[in-house]
Amino acid sequence: MFSKTFKAVATAALVASSAIAAQAADYTIRATANSNENDEDYDGLVVFKNFVESASNGAIEVELFIGTQLCSKGAECLQGVADGTIDVYISTSGGASGIFPYVQVLDLPYLMANDRIAETVLAGDFTRKMREMALADSGDSIRLMTIGNTGGWRNFANTKRRVASPSDMEGLKIRTVVADLPQELVRALGASPTPIPWPELFTSFQTGVVEGSKNGITDIMGMKFPDAGLQYVTLDGHAYMGALWWMNNQKFLSMPEDMRRVVVDGFSALQQATFASPKRKSIKAYEDFVAGGGDLYVPTPAEKAAFKEAAAPVYDWFKGNIKGGDEIFNALTSAVAEAEADIEAGMASDLN
Repeated sequence: MFSKTFKAVATAALVASSAIAAQAADYTIRATANSNENDEDYDGLVVFKNFVESASNGAIEVELFIGTQLCSKGAECLQGVADGTIDVYISTSGGASGIFPYVQVLDLPYLMANDRIAETVLAGDFTRKMREMALADSGDSIRLMTIGNTGGWRNFANTKRRVASPSDMEGLKIRTVVADLPQELVRALGASPTPIPWPELFTSFQTGVVEGSKNGITDIMGMKFPDAGLQYVTLDGHAYMGALWWMNNQKFLSMPEDMRRVVVDGFSALQQATFASPKRKSIKAYEDFVAGGGDLYVPTPAEKAAFKEAAAPVYDWFKGNIKGGDEIFNALTSAVAEAEADIEAGMASDLN
């Protein structure tokens, strides 16, 4: 009886799925990510596509373009979002900083202590505040839909020695992107910022052009950097690797409210998927790093406090030098304080 019932249900589901697929969509969303199918950005897009197409009963079709099929760099891709040739695009804060410099607030060090705090903050009004700022600065053309994660947490890694305190950073040549903020952070810790394009980083480690980086463990292992000499990782967790998901605002607003609700819910599902994906993938990445002879160091609370104190001048630099910096910094720190209080109150209740 069970097998017959199960077969009937499965058959009905397949028929319904085929009917949705065959139905001509009323709206098409073209979404791109400059990554690959092993990346959490792709995981998020697959969840988004499945949710939106199913919840809209086929009225919305989501087309995925993975890699550089539609665009290759942040400014180019965001211009595509602005002019409507691209509907959805995911960027890092560095990739969007040329147009929206204040998004670099996500790269400010040691403001969010763990995943629970970061996820609470990014699912709340802080993201809405950044959306308002981006809409205003783009002439209402580029809409921030959500902020997820792309790679876990940034940690310092190097080819030379264990880093347990800011003084251990002294003199190390640390790879950064071209953006000002990460370079200011590296200088504040006594190291030397060295901008190097991502594709050149493996060779740069081998040749000693750079001696360290600030990346998540999945990126480190995915690019096989230990084979190039990167053998020391310090889990200081100085920045949450935020993924900013942008959408053409006119495309979003052109849909009726019921379809906009589906899209918003779809981005919520995407956000949850990208929050979860790096947690799972990092487990094996850390295991492989240590198995290959890597030195993995967890700073004590006192050591982490020393890193935060050494990096503190970067906060004032950001507020004084970045347009909108003071406004977005206050929005983030307020959201973090609220999240910490809510989580601590919940913890107190859960423990009793």
